[in-house]
Amino acid sequence: MLEINHITKHFGTYTALDDVSLHVRRGTVFGLLGPNGAGKTTLIRVVNRIIAPDSGILQFDGHPMTEADSVRIGYLPEERGLYKKMRVGEQAVYLARLKGLDKAEAERRLHQWFDKLEIDGWWNRRVEELSKGMQQKVQFVVTVLHEPSLLILDEPFSGFDPVNADLLKREIRQLQAQGTSIIFSTHNMASAEELCDDIALINHARVVLSGPLADIKAQHANDPLDKIFIETVTKTASPTL
Repeated sequence: MLEINHITKHFGTYTALDDVSLHVRRGTVFGLLGPNGAGKTTLIRVVNRIIAPDSGILQFDGHPMTEADSVRIGYLPEERGLYKKMRVGEQAVYLARLKGLDKAEAERRLHQWFDKLEIDGWWNRRVEELSKGMQQKVQFVVTVLHEPSLLILDEPFSGFDPVNADLLKREIRQLQAQGTSIIFSTHNMASAEELCDDIALINHARVVLSGPLADIKAQHANDPLDKIFIETVTKTASPTL
């Protein structure tokens, strides 16, 4: 679904991405892992066309990525971005229309999702009245409402209690079953191990480990992913640290 070929990005003298190449297979959950400052957020911004790479090529669904492909991407950032003073339903419809849905279709899909996640009663409440977890439910719905081909989730379980985290995991699996390709960026190795088909570990702007999760675990004596993460990051640490 997505091919990231030899992407490099500099900010002045700082190298944020150094010849990064990854392939996200269609209909899979791809775990994008790495310590803080490794380059994950920069890569996500490149894929979303928020910033342009200095070099390299992105292929989307078999062709060079263009601006028109952005409407086929759903992006849930780690930093939530709902307008606090707007009412939930009003804002959700507005954001859905930015993704190309007309008002009637946006409202129909929103009520289906709100009913499924048991949040229909929040329609006329202001965002600032909701807890962090409730706001994240709303933003997740807005992210997937236009049925994107590629879904990018950055720390989607942050702020959720275990019950709601499990609810969201079920929805992610259902979206995958419907053919959605998903990039899942997280520091939660247990969730990555539970959900991901493939993973890539970025450290110091470079890919230091990638492939099917089952194969990687087999190569590491079936150690848990958190242990593999720590060992790999330690081995690839900058010599200046």
